Amino acid sequence: MSKGLNNSRSDFPILDQKVNGEQLVYLDNAATTQKPVSVLNALIHYYEHDNANVHRGVHTLAERATEEFEAARDKVAAFINAKSRKSVIYTRSTTEGLNWIASSFGNSVVNEGDEIVISELEHHSNVVPWQQVAKNQHATLKYIGLTADGELDMADAKKKITDKTKIVSIAHASNVMGVINPIKDLTKLAHQHGAYMIADGAQSTPHLKVDVQDLDVDFYAFSGHKMLAPTGIGILYGKPEILDQMAPAQFGGEMINEVHEQAADWKESPWKFEAGTPNISGAIALGSAIDYLNNLGMDNISAYEQEIVDYTLPKLLQIDGITVYGPHDPAKHTGVLSFNLKGLHPHDVATGLDMDGIAVRAGHHCAQPLMEYLSCEATCRASFYFYNTKEEADRLLDGLNEVKEFFANGIGKAERTL
Repeated sequence: MSKGLNNSRSDFPILDQKVNGEQLVYLDNAATTQKPVSVLNALIHYYEHDNANVHRGVHTLAERATEEFEAARDKVAAFINAKSRKSVIYTRSTTEGLNWIASSFGNSVVNEGDEIVISELEHHSNVVPWQQVAKNQHATLKYIGLTADGELDMADAKKKITDKTKIVSIAHASNVMGVINPIKDLTKLAHQHGAYMIADGAQSTPHLKVDVQDLDVDFYAFSGHKMLAPTGIGILYGKPEILDQMAPAQFGGEMINEVHEQAADWKESPWKFEAGTPNISGAIALGSAIDYLNNLGMDNISAYEQEIVDYTLPKLLQIDGITVYGPHDPAKHTGVLSFNLKGLHPHDVATGLDMDGIAVRAGHHCAQPLMEYLSCEATCRASFYFYNTKEEADRLLDGLNEVKEFFANGIGKAERTL
């Protein structure tokens, strides 16, 4: 078997195991990615050598922890080409970042009669917060539709985004349909109408080079665990001039400048948004993950994943009775492949694949409005990363045919080999 991009597979010890007697094929990367040894070692090193609270001590351990924590912020800023490190806020996740924007910023700029525009592609974390803002502010929430092949309908976007629009919030890449949305064009359109542009970067930042200055977005949120870092660490980018106007979403220690009995004021951005003890180890490990991704090169990662899609998607489409969601042109499709087999529930398909050691996701993928739009309750989803291989794609394709045969004839792999 090949070893992934630049033999990277050997850096991920979790992949070297058997599940149900078969070599593990991990194709659930849109849910979370595995962690290389270097990231695991960064966590261990912090806890074995530098464990202390940040910004709150003059002793050596505290100073070392603070230096590593803030160095990771600089790595993030460079990774997304933020103009200033003050634009980079640590969060727990994409979900938390989007909620902070909605509650702290959205409720302050959206008024009665205004409109918020999202799309039919969105993850619940980019739907429910805006539902709440619309409800609280007596505003209207509008959805951009999709084209026949599952791409964002830009003609509809031009109809939906008007002078009444105050917020446009769109996923940079879909976690279901496998499409990359034209965020730069949407940002230009939003700004022409005086609206703010927010991008959910959870599914894009791990897979392609992100330049927030070129995109010109006002906010950009993403999660560490989908790009080799641990769970519980995320990033919210915001333009400095907007962050300076925003009120904090949480209050307490660390984010204050001075506190008196009846009043308090805050530190400058980004620290005014980071109340309480942060996820120090997670931030340091995120910095290590960025080092790893930079060493591979984001352009190389994108090109490698495209090779996997070019190889896999046409063969997937050839399976009798399969429905593949999103574009059927590999050039328009990311490594997220969602599908259903006729007559089989996605959970049954995923369970059958798991018996062959193949890990995929089955369900609504936190995108129930999209499932309603597609007139289905759930899908199977195989999602690839740079440590996956064409051999693993073949395992997926063979496994799907085995699942079909089992449910059609009750014949499994064990019976066929007797």
